[in-house]
Amino acid sequence: MGTRLRILVADDHATVRQGLKLLIDSQSDMTVVGEVADGKGVLEQADALTPDIVVMDISMPGMNGLIATRMLKRVQPDVAIVALTRHEDGAYLEELLRAGASGYVLKQSAPAEFLRAIRAVAAGGVYLDPAMTSGVADGLLDRDRAASRRPPAPISERESDVLRLIAIGHSNKEVAAQLGISVKTVEVHKSNAMRKLGMTGRVDVIRYAVLQGWLYDT
Repeated sequence: MGTRLRILVADDHATVRQGLKLLIDSQSDMTVVGEVADGKGVLEQADALTPDIVVMDISMPGMNGLIATRMLKRVQPDVAIVALTRHEDGAYLEELLRAGASGYVLKQSAPAEFLRAIRAVAAGGVYLDPAMTSGVADGLLDRDRAASRRPPAPISERESDVLRLIAIGHSNKEVAAQLGISVKTVEVHKSNAMRKLGMTGRVDVIRYAVLQGWLYDT
């Protein structure tokens, strides 16, 4: 693959950081360029090292992983963030996605899941631990039931194509190039699809992608 993915690891447990470093450095396409124990360290080291990916624990002393994610994406919007946590609560997942994380993996999952997430976000995609996806889908269904309104209008095949590409991490410009349409047309299709499906933001799009099985098509 040429150059390796440069990864910054953030976790307040030294043994976890060491284990992640051994796992990451054993891969031919990635390497750990730094380790930190809290959110403040993430911001400082990300500024100094400009990593491609930050592996972010949520529960860290001082500045936690959620706040660090939000602040880091503000100053380095291109860095990809994979949240690595024990929290199976969907509320954490939603907040991390809103903050700008592209991956969410449980520490309880197999190492292969973690590596898959890193490669997916490095390629510009979104990756949610499969153990979390049923809860994400349930959340969308519960919200729709609670809304007690008419079923959403069906979206067109082209609107579906646009929404799928956006959900897995492509920019409007990349979607336009792939589908052979203008960026303006992409924006119109995206807006129409979200309106028909009652979506208000990124979390809704990702939830819908989970329901459709789009995140794991690779």
